[in-house]
Amino acid sequence: MPISFLAALAVAAYLVATLLAALPALRDSKLPRSLNLGVAAVAVVAHAVCVLGAHRGGMDLHFFAALSFVALLIAATTLLVNLARPVAALGVIVFPLAAALLGVDAWIAPPTQPNSMGWQIKLHVIVALLGYALLSVSAVLALLLLAQERALRTRRVAGHWLRVLPPLTLTEALMFRLVGAGFILLTVTLLSGVLFVENLFAQHLVHKTLLSIVAWLVFGTLLLGRWRFGWRGRRAVHLLLCGMGVLLLAFFGSKFVLELLLARTP
Repeated sequence: MPISFLAALAVAAYLVATLLAALPALRDSKLPRSLNLGVAAVAVVAHAVCVLGAHRGGMDLHFFAALSFVALLIAATTLLVNLARPVAALGVIVFPLAAALLGVDAWIAPPTQPNSMGWQIKLHVIVALLGYALLSVSAVLALLLLAQERALRTRRVAGHWLRVLPPLTLTEALMFRLVGAGFILLTVTLLSGVLFVENLFAQHLVHKTLLSIVAWLVFGTLLLGRWRFGWRGRRAVHLLLCGMGVLLLAFFGSKFVLELLLARTP
């Protein structure tokens, strides 16, 4: 099946899944949740086949390809989260973003080739991207948590929008579970980097490593504060978003500078 057709199928399915997830927030409609999850699953599978099939299973980590790959992992994580606990608002945010990033990589970005890497580095990269995906979804939940808190604090009726969100305490608990899982994967990423990456300077990885360590410290502080002092609410959300911002700079900020501004290949 042509990659362009798969990309179009994935983009269309993402947009339909977005609409299905948003309908309860827009009007009194109770479509079967399985319909939304089924369409989202089609989008994720088509996206995965598109990403892997474009390079025959190879891993392309150039800027736009990496964005599409991470978007796939975030969309898949969103789908799994919704299977366990309905958070339709996640899909409203994540699915159109995944569609846009896939579209840019498939139809706008210049063609690139997969990176040559051994199994150790490939494992290191996969763990890193999985951790990034989990922490990204937790950051989206943090934004939703802020919206919920503001609606409750100002006593504004958010209408149907709050219906696509679980109760505040459950949103917060889910957010911290994802942060904990992402923190573990980020820890494994840093440790495997020490073991498998041979020359940080030659591969322009020093700044990325330092920023990742800073993000690890921020997330670790957040989890410690949650466990020891019961941190929650705005303090926890702001710290989480700060750590996610640093992690975003560590990966995509450095890739943007190196590849698009300095024209250096990874």
